[in-house]
Amino acid sequence: MLWDKGRRSDNVEDAGDSGGGGGPSFGGGRGLGIGGIILLAILGLVFYKDPTALLSQDGAGAPPQAQQRQTQPARPAAANDPQVDFVRAILGETEDTWGEIFAANGQEYTQPKLVLFRNGVRTACGSASSAVGPFYCPGDQRVYLDLGFFQQMQQQFHESGDFARAYVIAHEVGHHVQNLVGVFAKVNEARRRGARMEGANGLSVRQELQADCFAGVWANHSQQRQHWLQAGDIESAMNAATAIGDDALQEQAQGRVVPDSFTHGTSAQRVHWFKAGFDSGDIGKCNTFSGSI
Repeated sequence: MLWDKGRRSDNVEDAGDSGGGGGPSFGGGRGLGIGGIILLAILGLVFYKDPTALLSQDGAGAPPQAQQRQTQPARPAAANDPQVDFVRAILGETEDTWGEIFAANGQEYTQPKLVLFRNGVRTACGSASSAVGPFYCPGDQRVYLDLGFFQQMQQQFHESGDFARAYVIAHEVGHHVQNLVGVFAKVNEARRRGARMEGANGLSVRQELQADCFAGVWANHSQQRQHWLQAGDIESAMNAATAIGDDALQEQAQGRVVPDSFTHGTSAQRVHWFKAGFDSGDIGKCNTFSGSI
């Protein structure tokens, strides 16, 4: 991947080392603003559905409102670190892609911050350790990433390609897009009504698969703009998606697969939805909230 072509984002920050903590208790997201309501309506039209019903039966999103916690102070990320430079290039390209898509729908894209940390970090969604892996907090609209995760990808999943790492970032930015268009708000409503979150057809799986599809949409648009993908790059991302499927992770950890506890989708599903976004470049192909997945 010729990632050096990418425009560097100014939204990458470094929170340093806070010592860690428990996993994030996602919540604390803000209410849906008027811009998000309008864009949700547009998204509904793209999906050929009533936008108010987009997630009324089987949506996905964050858990209910949680106690707000102070976000850990951060500073601009080091400019001379190759890993940070890579992150800035990928984030910059997500900004350009989603900025264009939102603008095409008459809306303005709110760019997220991406916070690098080591060992642990405090967020508006709670405290998280590096063991959680990359995640998005709707409460402060930030993506959180411990760069050690990329080393873990190499050691545990035997996948270290640049595009595999880009896919991870694009997936988390996909959650930010979901937050902007109202998915997280709708999920909270569904959760309060008692909708099932975990399991093969649960809301969590559907949300994660849509973020995979949005990552594919980004990859399509960024390739059209930058022509930066090389032979083997897509396979690298597919290998990463396969390695972090619920079934693959459960088989590796416990020797058996328990579909009732799925939260992200199977390897095959993750590959399918990424490719649906990549092959089409169309968010209208990313409706994981209707029908079978």
